[in-house]
Parts: sequence; structure tokens; C-alpha cells
Amino acid sequence: MAHLFLVKDIAFQAGFSTATVDRVLNGRPGVRRQTEMRVKAAIAELEKQQAAAMGSGRMMAIDIVMETPQRFSDAVRAAFEAEMATFLPGVFRCRFHFAEVMKPAELVQLLDRIRLGGTHGIVLKAPDVAEVAAAVARADAAGIPVVTLVTDLPNSARIAYAGADNRAAGETAAYLIGEFLGAGGGKVLVTLSSGRFRGEEEREIGFRRVIRARYPDIGITEISEGHGTDAATGTLAAAALAADPAISAVYSIGGGNRAVLAAFEMAERPVRVFVAHDLDADNRALLAARRIGFVLHHDLKTDARSAFRAIMSRAAALPRAVSSSLSTVEIVTPYNMPAAD
Repeated sequence: MAHLFLVKDIAFQAGFSTATVDRVLNGRPGVRRQTEMRVKAAIAELEKQQAAAMGSGRMMAIDIVMETPQRFSDAVRAAFEAEMATFLPGVFRCRFHFAEVMKPAELVQLLDRIRLGGTHGIVLKAPDVAEVAAAVARADAAGIPVVTLVTDLPNSARIAYAGADNRAAGETAAYLIGEFLGAGGGKVLVTLSSGRFRGEEEREIGFRRVIRARYPDIGITEISEGHGTDAATGTLAAAALAADPAISAVYSIGGGNRAVLAAFEMAERPVRVFVAHDLDADNRALLAARRIGFVLHHDLKTDARSAFRAIMSRAAALPRAVSSSLSTVEIVTPYNMPAAD
């Protein structure tokens, strides 16, 4: 079956595993007619989207806007640039707008400037506040699709969310920490970069729900508003440790993990178990050195591909409703850490 697309893209579009799609494409036996038709329809849809994006020889310029620490924005940039290369040449050009800390007014001003300057789409990681939702509504009214990345704005005019199921990720962290600490209980330091991000809030809700239901002897101390930066997060962690000698575990939702570990070392306190998010450069090094125990990872390239597909669907004048696609959360240890791209 002739096609120009990667097997993983066809599988993503069709809703099948890559193994199933591979069997169809290579004409192997045991494939139902209905499955074959769905794979053909997926290829046809991808061709339609690709043709729309390539119409008149124009490339699609999209803007990636994120308030996030540099270690995570570096990982996102690498993922989007890698996924751009899987499309036909010239389909996408990404313009990156990253800042570690941005006031809502500054973020809104940036979104409005992008809208007025012209773009084919915006991929956005931003706090869930009313003024940002209003800026998204203005972009949508101007015909510019907005896809939220990693953290959602569910009450906005965004057309899709690309990222993991954050509540399930928090529940997974609770299970890992609860089983590790066991019946003896203990206290967990939960770190958020900011309470304004819906994704972090969902992780915390999931974490607290499972701890409360299954591990009632485990307590929680929360710190927030360190914005994932080492200086601010380290100061908050040190204060929390000084105030509570029972803290012996960490669930890092918001990052700044080197600073959190340094705070434990300064207090001469051991960390029994440390669960973090995202395989950025810092966490790879900390995991390899056994300084953290688990990383909850989801493939940012899958998120990038979801965002591209959603924007292409709008360009192809497909129905407005674009289903959000959740990427799978993986538990990564020093023994199954995937190779860096």
C-alpha cells in the first residue's frame, strides 16, 4: 500500500497500534477488511491534511509560546524540531517564544502581538487564568487555532490539548511513593512551580486522592511559586525541611530538582524516594547518578505531532471539533532510560 507517511503517524490517525498498521501495509494475513479500510482512510486523511498545508507552496508558520524553565523548553524545542523533519519539506516552520517567568499581562501582550503579526497556529503552555483565556478567544476569533501543550486551558477556545493525563500521572506518583514508604508512612514534599498551571494542579489532585484513599499514614507538605527555578525552589524547599523534620520523600511536579536535593543535603537529611517529571537533561543526569528514583515521562514528540495534526486539520477546513490526544505516561528508572535524541 503506497504512502508517504511514517507508520507511527498512520497508526496515530487510525487509532491502531503500529504493529497492526505494519501488517496492513505489508499485506500480511489475518487482517480484517474493516481494519484495512480504516488504515486506508487514515492515509487518505493524512494526504488531505498534507495537501492543504502545502497549498500554493506556502509553509505553515506556527508559534510555540511557553512559560517554563529552560531545561524543559530545551526539550520541547528538540521535540518540535525533530517532528518537523518527519513532515514533507517546508510544511512547518516553528517560531519559539520561551520565558522562565512571565507575568500574565506580558504573556497576553505576546499572544496579541503574534495574532496581529499573523500565524497559522499557536501552541501554548500557559497558566489557566482569565486574561490568557481571553487572548486565546481573540486568536480563535481571528481564525488562528490554539493548541495547549502539557497543561490545559479547558475553559478556553483552544481546539485541542496535547499532553499527558496529568491526573493519572499524579496517581502513579502516589502509588510509587506509597508502596515505597510502606506501612511506616512518612511525609512527602510536593513541589509545584505555580498553582496557576492546570496541569500541575491536576497532578497534585491525583496524587492527594490516592494518598488519602490508600496511604492515610503518609502526610503531604506542599511548596509552590518557585517557578521551577533552582534559586526560588531551593529556598522554599529549605524552609519546608526546617519546619518539618518528618519529610523524607519528594514528588516534584514543578522541577528545580537539583535545588531540592541540595536542600536535603544542607539539612543532612536523606531522601527515601524521589519521583520527578520529564526526561530533560537535568533529570537524565540525576536518574543516571541514582539521585532520584523515578521519572514520569511522556514523549514530547508525540505531543508535537498531535499539535501539528490539530493545526493541519483546521487548515484543511475539517470540522471544528478536534479530539485531544493524551500521550502515555511511562515510569522510567535508571535501568530503562531511553537514549537521548
